[in-house]
Amino acid sequence: MAKATKDVIYGLYNDEEVLMKAVKVANEKHLEIMEVFTPFPVHGLDPLLGFEESRLHIGGFIYGSLGTMTAFLGMTWIFTKDWPVIFGGKPYWAVPSFIPITFELTVLFAAIGMVVTFYIVNGMGPGIKLPILDNRITDDKFCIAFDKAHIDASVAESFLKETGAEEVSSKII
Repeated sequence: MAKATKDVIYGLYNDEEVLMKAVKVANEKHLEIMEVFTPFPVHGLDPLLGFEESRLHIGGFIYGSLGTMTAFLGMTWIFTKDWPVIFGGKPYWAVPSFIPITFELTVLFAAIGMVVTFYIVNGMGPGIKLPILDNRITDDKFCIAFDKAHIDASVAESFLKETGAEEVSSKII
């Protein structure tokens, strides 16, 4: 099966404020941005790109609840049915002693569940090689990328130069 490729034109910016202004201009001109890459999270960029709030926290709550139920029900079964031993004068079902393990499993299930969900939703994981436009994007550059299939290359190039891109390049990924 042949791998799908994209012909991309992108511009590199040195400052996040210049990038934000460029995204605003692109929105005003109704240019379809393929992706924006930044070396760190830029506050206020998500609404400009039309992204909704992440629903990952809902998954975190569900995974944490599953961890809580697993710990509590597991200890209840162990201490009342499987291995009922009275030690230290405690009753079989000593709920206060369940709290530390319940808390730890809640955090563990939530953390692992959210990481796995994040990787699956974003198409990442072991053995997956993602295309890289420019190595400097993860270091100190900001990038706006356009898919040439959705925009004329000359329009994209002039837009990138007008909005302060330090460098404009093209690449097939």
